[in-house]
Amino acid sequence: MRRPIYIILGISLVLITAVSVSLSGSGSSGVQAVMAGNTQIDTIQLADKSDSYKKGSYDEYLSKFRSSVERPNLELKIEGESYTSTRDTAVSVVDHQEGGQGKALSTGESGTVEWEFNVPQEGMYNLELKFFVPEGKESDVERELLIDGELPFSEARSLVFNRIWKNETNAFVRDDRNNELIPGQVEVPMWQETFLKDATGYYTEPYLFYFTPGKHTLSLTSVKEPLMIDYFKLTNKDVMPTYDQLAAIYMEKGYRKIENVSIKIQGEHTANKSSATLLPYNDRSSPSIEPYHVSKLRNNAMGGWGWRMPGQWMEWEIEAPEDGLYQIAFKHRQNYLQGGYALRSLYIDGQVPFQEANMLPFPYASNWQMGVVGKSADEPYLFYLTKGTHAIRLETTLGDMAPVIRTVESSILQLNAMYRQIISFTGTVPDTFRDYQLDKRIPHMSELFHKESDLLYEVARLIDGTGEGSDRSAVLKSLAYQLKDMADRPDTVPSRIDRFKTNVGGLGDWLNSFKEQPLAIDYLIVSSPGAKLPDPEASTWGTAKAGVQSFLASFTEKYDEFTDESGDGDTVTVWMTSARDQAQVLKRLIDDTFTPDTGIRVNLKLVSADVVLSATVAGQGPDAALQMGNDLPVNYATRNAVLDLSAFPDFADVSKQFHESAMVPYAYKGKYYALPEQQTFPMLFYRKDILEDELKLQVPETWEDVYELIPALQKHNLELGLPQRPLDMTGNEIATTNAAALPPSPSLVMLLYQNDGQLYSSDGMTSELDGETAIQVFKKWTDMYVNYKLPIALDFANRFRTGEMPIGIADYTMYNKLSVFAPEIKGLWEFAAVPGTKTASGEIRRDVGSGGSSAVILKQTKNKEAAWTFLKWWTSKETQLAFGRQMEIRLGTSARYPTANLEAMSLLPWPSKDYQQLKKQQEWVHGIPEVPGGYMTGRHIDNAFRKVVVQGDDPRESMDNYVRYINEEITLKRKEFKLPYKE
Repeated sequence: MRRPIYIILGISLVLITAVSVSLSGSGSSGVQAVMAGNTQIDTIQLADKSDSYKKGSYDEYLSKFRSSVERPNLELKIEGESYTSTRDTAVSVVDHQEGGQGKALSTGESGTVEWEFNVPQEGMYNLELKFFVPEGKESDVERELLIDGELPFSEARSLVFNRIWKNETNAFVRDDRNNELIPGQVEVPMWQETFLKDATGYYTEPYLFYFTPGKHTLSLTSVKEPLMIDYFKLTNKDVMPTYDQLAAIYMEKGYRKIENVSIKIQGEHTANKSSATLLPYNDRSSPSIEPYHVSKLRNNAMGGWGWRMPGQWMEWEIEAPEDGLYQIAFKHRQNYLQGGYALRSLYIDGQVPFQEANMLPFPYASNWQMGVVGKSADEPYLFYLTKGTHAIRLETTLGDMAPVIRTVESSILQLNAMYRQIISFTGTVPDTFRDYQLDKRIPHMSELFHKESDLLYEVARLIDGTGEGSDRSAVLKSLAYQLKDMADRPDTVPSRIDRFKTNVGGLGDWLNSFKEQPLAIDYLIVSSPGAKLPDPEASTWGTAKAGVQSFLASFTEKYDEFTDESGDGDTVTVWMTSARDQAQVLKRLIDDTFTPDTGIRVNLKLVSADVVLSATVAGQGPDAALQMGNDLPVNYATRNAVLDLSAFPDFADVSKQFHESAMVPYAYKGKYYALPEQQTFPMLFYRKDILEDELKLQVPETWEDVYELIPALQKHNLELGLPQRPLDMTGNEIATTNAAALPPSPSLVMLLYQNDGQLYSSDGMTSELDGETAIQVFKKWTDMYVNYKLPIALDFANRFRTGEMPIGIADYTMYNKLSVFAPEIKGLWEFAAVPGTKTASGEIRRDVGSGGSSAVILKQTKNKEAAWTFLKWWTSKETQLAFGRQMEIRLGTSARYPTANLEAMSLLPWPSKDYQQLKKQQEWVHGIPEVPGGYMTGRHIDNAFRKVVVQGDDPRESMDNYVRYINEEITLKRKEFKLPYKE
């Protein structure tokens, strides 16, 4: 059955028309019109093509109801405090809380609350909620909605309610070097009313729910964060007028145009915003930006790349001097989507005034533009404002592209499902000389390929607009051509399966980038209709002058330093080895809390990780260094380059903040030489939709379960992911030319600790990998690759995304990557504690090793107490929590911080269910000890593994052979550092 392509063609007609309209200039000012398009697509009118929709989706839900289903003009209110039952949660009824009127229900971050109500008339209803977000973990609230005990559609599993944020101050603070600091973000507590809608922006209109007459139940299950509920309303949203209809009302009421008024509001001076990630930033692309400096940082623009996701909004407040009609203009820059538009919805005092304001396209341009909201620069839309304060909001929207994106997402899931069907017959490396007769084994394959090919060609034509090709449609056309050719020549499918997988993965990446709508705002102007607007660009002379000044300033400006040593009191020099974002966040925390509380100034510098030791040896090192790998503190300690932290009298109390395993890598000769910053450990990731729904398999609890699961997966040519090497942040195994720096395999360490094995002897003089327990574990580990044919090298994130590897073990930070990298499988995967080894008593041991980073004090420091005070502050609950939240505020979920501080970790914005799984696994975490010469351990474990798995050698002989090399290196280093050793 063909997908309803006529819908997309209708959408394309609207957008192509917008593209074809020339944006008229206004003399030399460069003023253009921000054109408004028609965005009215009634999803209820979609044809009933149930096989065209994502299974369980809102589209499929709506397709069950015809347009004859009424939308009754009535309102039914359900008070929050009138709940009928709760489950696994404690709730309370509050009265006039936080300025609210009357009673409300306060719910926690876990558990379920249910309400009963009677619906008087059959029909489709919107659900409106009045709520307040109390203090929590500073993330958005998430809830799951059930109607009559069932999930109405999959999107109802994740209803998001935003906190409201603002800049701590719009009078930006400057640091010692005259650079403006990014302002802190503070929450604006207020009651909000909103219709339940899709948080991803894939549906631009609020959800509709079907109710029959009679008794119904509604329940909300907490996913994360607490929430206060005043009431629900079953109602229907009012029909929005067109601009012409609204203009007629203006004329009928006799509203007049305001004269001689021009109000400018700087974009960075926002009043409120939906996300704390929306931050002012420094832009030097043109001297015309206000304010501007050739070398110093000025917070002079708002939005940019950080303001790209659907649903994000920012609003500004203006003071209208009198009642009347005004025009609105934005100085903006959209230099991200070449050949495309960034779409925004315009709100005045919380309401979209007319239909055309629902979708304002900001076209691509390399330079800054001045755009008037209107039909043209000479025919602006007019907005009636009464005298006083008003809020102007811009919200990112997908507009008419939302149905297209939903359709492409559905295509990705269907094509990935077809890929899994194909490889169930051919495997991932098909025999090129075999005829698999896929057209007979999978009869609907060619039909699906034809249908998806036609769809992607239509989407590509929509993206191209004028009919000319563009980079944005290249991926679509490439996959569409391949699908059509494979449909016509099914015998070629096996030989092209790898390229097919790559193209579908590319389509997923295209989807992620296409839904992003970045836009930068310098300022907005609310003025009299027809008022002359400023030129958005600087003159040629002004641009040249600024360029010369900027070049000259580059010889004196120190861009890698964030403060200086001027002023009174102690000063510590701290080196950081990460990125500028982290340094800026830390600098702000130092200025806000550390220096005011202690009087100690911090000279913070960004450096490369490999220069710390050499600089220290040369006498040019810092007092303290942050974000050092777990292997470095002991390595430095053997060279007498770092300070023994356990010598400080309060060390024991400080170390209690961390899991005992986090301190293990920093122990040397009974002393400790670092404090942990981050601690990571493996978790079991699995695709619920494939493992449980398609294959009817259980998540393994023990390794015996794993051995039963692997053949069940392999019958379908699917695989379990057990990385032989540690994974990096991209989800790929570490592949380093510096093999000596390779950590021990997390898979081997996991099995070793579950069987009471150890990497080294208790005195650290020898390796224990040649002991009987370690040999048996090594054989068990390598057998999984030899006998069960697990892949040695893997790209876990991509293979998990396609479903080719529906289950695997990876560092828990993979959660961050999957949340951002693969949004199309949101809600289809989870993670749990790793499989364990069952003991004689029946207990399941889930021991795993850990990784992480640390903070050290260099031995050369002249102010040990000040440096120790800084390290205590940096690793404290308050600072680690603030740093973690600020990083997530800046960079989103992908930057969720894996802090080693236990209390701070518990307060980061993890969904409650996921945090419970992390906590369960954390109970079994072990630290991996570091010994002199131990850097050879990971390298030779890798060598022994490849000898057995690749070359077929005996496991015992291979490990015995390489343990000799490990012991030789340990002995050599112990001799070098004059330590006891074994001959």
